[in-house]
Amino acid sequence: MNSKLAKITLILAITLILFSAVSPSRAQDRTLSYQLLSKPEGNITYELNVAIPENLQEYYAEKSHRLASSSEFSTFVTPYALQPIADRLWEIYDNEEDFTNGALMIVHQITYVETTPAKYPVETMANNQGDCDLFSFITASIIKAGGLDVVLLYYEEQSHMNIGVSLSSAPEDNRDSVYYVTRDGKRYYVAECTGGNWEDGWRVGECPPDLKQVSAEVIPLEDAEQVAPGQVSASFTAMNPSTLSLEVSPIISLQNSPIVIGGQLAPQTLNENVTLYAKINGAAWTVIGTVTTESNGDFEYVWIAETAGSHSIRAGWSGNTLYTGAMSGEKNATVLPLFLTALIGVAIIAAIIGVVAVLMAKHGQSQSFEPPEPQPW
Repeated sequence: MNSKLAKITLILAITLILFSAVSPSRAQDRTLSYQLLSKPEGNITYELNVAIPENLQEYYAEKSHRLASSSEFSTFVTPYALQPIADRLWEIYDNEEDFTNGALMIVHQITYVETTPAKYPVETMANNQGDCDLFSFITASIIKAGGLDVVLLYYEEQSHMNIGVSLSSAPEDNRDSVYYVTRDGKRYYVAECTGGNWEDGWRVGECPPDLKQVSAEVIPLEDAEQVAPGQVSASFTAMNPSTLSLEVSPIISLQNSPIVIGGQLAPQTLNENVTLYAKINGAAWTVIGTVTTESNGDFEYVWIAETAGSHSIRAGWSGNTLYTGAMSGEKNATVLPLFLTALIGVAIIAAIIGVVAVLMAKHGQSQSFEPPEPQPW
């Protein structure tokens, strides 16, 4: 019995080691370009380059795409992943209205194709096609990442969606009456995300004629995604590719013991911030720390895993004006609970005692069957 328990323990340990050693390889990024005007009728044009790591696309492809009710539309809004786009928009716009119209210009350049099921913004941007709800998810993500209060507006009878944006003052660049919805005493100005004409498309405060007399369900974004294991990159200049390697040691450790997370960023640049993420026992990804690179691009971080179980770890770099961001492959670390460690120790001790007992028994049997020495006549 003790020998069988020891074998099971050994097989379990080997299985955990093999599972932890698996790491997906890095794939190619998807790069897109969007045109932006300095103002709705401005004459200055910017080209915004956006790079999407393939690993980030895979992450969203693996997430659930089911919708049980209209309130779950908000789960498809991902401000963290699109934060770099919002940061770039604030570099060229100095007020909330222009910032919002800039976000609308982006989605107005994506091809309209009716799409089911619902998709996340990264997926829609990578595919460069989508419909009203998918465009609304992208725009809401960018605007929320930019610090503005935004809601989804769902027109069930019309099978349509756009967004509402709370501005500190009423829009001034609209070409028609200003339209808005009210929630908890706050005005949310309508922003139509379809259209296809980025230079002269819908602006915040304007409403399509067929929606002016209908009511919409206002969906707040409390359930929007808080963190993802990576972000897109955004720059007004062409970006070179980057890579990010990751190593985790040890791959099997005890609860509350240190795990060393290290790797290297290429380009080899000093003081770049690398964000570390963990998916603890299959839960949502969370940020566990941020570390800066050395002059050779190396980084190292010590994480104390307080929760036992199987954890996935990733690293991400959001890039800069010269290089695209990068996501590392996924590494796995198994953290054994203290009680299991004690149990394994007991099993090993029991197995050793069992082996010693067997050897002693055999030795005793060999002594008991020794032939008597011959006696003299």
